[in-house]
Amino acid sequence: MNSFRRGMVLASLALAGGIASAQAFPERELSGVIMWGAGGATDVVARAVAPMAEEALGKKIVLQNRSGGSGAISTNFVNQQPSDGYTLLLGAENPQLHGVLGIGDLDYSKFYPVNILGRGIVVIVANKDKPWKSFKDLLADIQANPGKVKMGSTGPGGLPHSVGSMIGTVTKMPVTAVPFDGEGPGLTALQGGHVDFMPVGLGAASEHIKAGRVKAIAVLSSQPHEGIPALTGDLPAIGKYLPWGPFYGVFVKRDVPDAVKDRLTTAFKTAASNPKFVDLMVGRGNAVMNISGAEADAFLKKWQSVTAWTLQEAGVAKRSPADLGIARP
Repeated sequence: MNSFRRGMVLASLALAGGIASAQAFPERELSGVIMWGAGGATDVVARAVAPMAEEALGKKIVLQNRSGGSGAISTNFVNQQPSDGYTLLLGAENPQLHGVLGIGDLDYSKFYPVNILGRGIVVIVANKDKPWKSFKDLLADIQANPGKVKMGSTGPGGLPHSVGSMIGTVTKMPVTAVPFDGEGPGLTALQGGHVDFMPVGLGAASEHIKAGRVKAIAVLSSQPHEGIPALTGDLPAIGKYLPWGPFYGVFVKRDVPDAVKDRLTTAFKTAASNPKFVDLMVGRGNAVMNISGAEADAFLKKWQSVTAWTLQEAGVAKRSPADLGIARP
């Protein structure tokens, strides 16, 4: 047998072995790298879905928290691992903004979305003593009194700032943003009358809304949610950006074998459909998505486009989305 034929035979055997290995996946336990620290929203979602995925896969997923760098540390770590599907990234939306915020160049385009599990629902809440009964009332007050209405914020790139900037691209919204170290302190300040309104995750505000400590005037959606009016009812132009909100997902490197991707996708689709997981997500103010592959890629691309260009127009982007090849929404 000449060297060419020997090489072809060896290549064929290696390919066959790789296919067989992918079809037998998983043959050992997997590693799940959680993007944020213990007790946070991403950690809670990851630890809720993992046992159900383990049951579907027949192997354990060993979870570890690797926080830091707004998600960059865990993203880079998983990207450096072998492309065999045994290392999962359980992350949130942050890598989609690493480029425009100057944190790094690695985003989810380098990863395959095994499952976008869910998306946080964003609600606009106001101090309970304010006269506003709708977002239309709030906006009219803002525009009639430029700079006098105070909006709670968590700083540039945070959820309140991103939502405020998004609204500001479709209508005039001259508010004074007051920064706080997280949604919790901001909601406390809102109840005390130190700020007038604040866009926040429903999970953070739901108990305050139920107790009447703050009032919900709109949800960032095209559909009402649990009696809260949809923002598109008073501001139809915002619809072009929706759906939008912080999200949670499971990812592997893009070049993992297709058979392995399919196995993981099936397992996590089953896990994300489990009533216990659905109840947990809904109870924490999230919308269950349970999408993967091309559908998830389209969602990720749109989310990145909307948010990156919103930050650019708000003047907080370190790099232009255009320079990064991110199309305008």
